[in-house]
Amino acid sequence: MQKLKTTFLKDTEINIIIGDITEMKTDAIVNAANSSLQHGGGVAGAIARKGGPIIQKESDAIGYVPVGKCAITSGGQLKAPYIIHAVGPRFGEGDEENKLRSAMKNVLNMATSRAFKSIAFPAISAGTFGFPKNQCAHIIVEETFKFITENTTTLKEIIFCLIDEDIISYFIDEMQKQERGTQ
Repeated sequence: MQKLKTTFLKDTEINIIIGDITEMKTDAIVNAANSSLQHGGGVAGAIARKGGPIIQKESDAIGYVPVGKCAITSGGQLKAPYIIHAVGPRFGEGDEENKLRSAMKNVLNMATSRAFKSIAFPAISAGTFGFPKNQCAHIIVEETFKFITENTTTLKEIIFCLIDEDIISYFIDEMQKQERGTQ
């Protein structure tokens, strides 16, 4: 894991790191999920493989989750005890920006309602779902800053855990823009 950028907003530390989200020791990690919670490829596949079959079993018990919403399971054998499965939009399905914003808000609300102190996010929808990486970074970072600014949260650390080097610069740029906007 390599920390690339850190900022503080209210009582929350926000970090951008390059690394493997399945190795995070946060209270929860976020899975970029599909509506059927079938964890075959991308981030979801990596999480399910490393966390063990219990993750898919618990996901099957939940069933369908609409785009923009989220659900929670245990972390199985992962270092993080919980996984919040955020269903982001597929690029081209319509109203993608609002759906990704909704997914972010719902995850942050769920984490706060469970009194989590730390959470790690991937670049939701920017992988196999084809969401443009620059727009993904803009929405995820903006919604995170907006949530922290407008709400009381238990989250003390939010990590954007990225593996795709192409998207890192977009996240760093967006975090710098948000920092300037909060000064």
